[in-house]
Amino acid sequence: MLTLKMAFRNVLRQKRRTLLTVLTITGGFVLAAVSIGWSDGSYNVIIDMFTRNQLGHIQVHATGYLDRPTLYKNIDHYETVGETIGRLENVTAWAPRIFAAGLAAVGEKTMAARIQGVDPGRESEATGFDRKITTGRLFSSPDAKEAILGEGLADVLHAGVGDTVVVLSQAADGSMANDAYPIVGLAKSGDTAADQSTLYLGLETAEELFVLAGRVHEIAVVVEELSQVAPTVRAIQAALDRSDRSVEPWQEFARSFYNAMKTDEQGMWIMLGVILLIVAVGVLNTVLMSVLERTREYGILRAIGVHPWQVGRLVVYEVTVIALAAILIGCPIALAVNYWLSLHGVVLPTTFTYGGAEFSHMYSEINLRSFVIPAITVFLAALAVSVIPAIKAARTVPAKAMRVH
Repeated sequence: MLTLKMAFRNVLRQKRRTLLTVLTITGGFVLAAVSIGWSDGSYNVIIDMFTRNQLGHIQVHATGYLDRPTLYKNIDHYETVGETIGRLENVTAWAPRIFAAGLAAVGEKTMAARIQGVDPGRESEATGFDRKITTGRLFSSPDAKEAILGEGLADVLHAGVGDTVVVLSQAADGSMANDAYPIVGLAKSGDTAADQSTLYLGLETAEELFVLAGRVHEIAVVVEELSQVAPTVRAIQAALDRSDRSVEPWQEFARSFYNAMKTDEQGMWIMLGVILLIVAVGVLNTVLMSVLERTREYGILRAIGVHPWQVGRLVVYEVTVIALAAILIGCPIALAVNYWLSLHGVVLPTTFTYGGAEFSHMYSEINLRSFVIPAITVFLAALAVSVIPAIKAARTVPAKAMRVH
């Protein structure tokens, strides 16, 4: 306790030096907290918009469908399955989908197409499909014999609203699936590759074309927040309780996107390391200078019988007091900055489109880890660099130190 009191006294004795050290640590803490909060907020916005506007947060398939998609691996009685999912807590929307490959022809132009059957109402509720229609309109009903083309596919086929597209594929019963549909709209999902190959049909129209009465290949599920994905996956698995159904979070069915996000996120840790290095060098320089200036003081302590480890501990306690004070001061500052950034964000020099969503601002996020991680790392960094000055102070030779002026 006496050593701690002496540490407080020494910290307050050199107010200017203490203030500079506190400002150094506070600055590092605030930078680290804002960096983590802004990084988490930016990634979560991109992930949420990508999944919410395209794939859904969770997908339900027949077991093995993701590994090897095929027309024959499907979910029967999808309406019952969807209604069961829709009653679960945190689920805001669900949308059934049919997928098949085939040929699309308009006039003399023919192109391989990814045919997707969607329920216009549920798909609009889940992923905002109605907002992706750039020309024309949405399907008049799920069973309307109408087609919507991705803008890229329409360009390749030289097609537009009012033209007729002929679809040729294979049905689930082995028969030939072919029919002609008037084009009522063009869609832009934001995924250029998908837009160059996707042809949309109403769900019931697709069921009829591919002889899939009451069966779909996928049920996309949207939840309120990303943090609810994992518990909702478990809830769906428990509610369905069938071995022939697989329930995957977005990290599974969007594996490449997830890996890209994780790789990019590593840059945040590099930035955090640089910030800690700056803090550590600043603290080491200040504390080491303090020890050198107080050599005579340490010599007197050693001369009156103070043990070397007590002298070293005094230096460590001083750094501990300074680091804790800096973190306490930095917390409200970091909270205020993160809160402001979470509301107003940072305006990007140029907007960009990702996953069908346009981004003009990047927002921060207030979460516990954006404060805990910087607090722990900055505190440990300060303690680590205090070891060298502490050892130097503990090794002070009384006779030599007493001659220092």
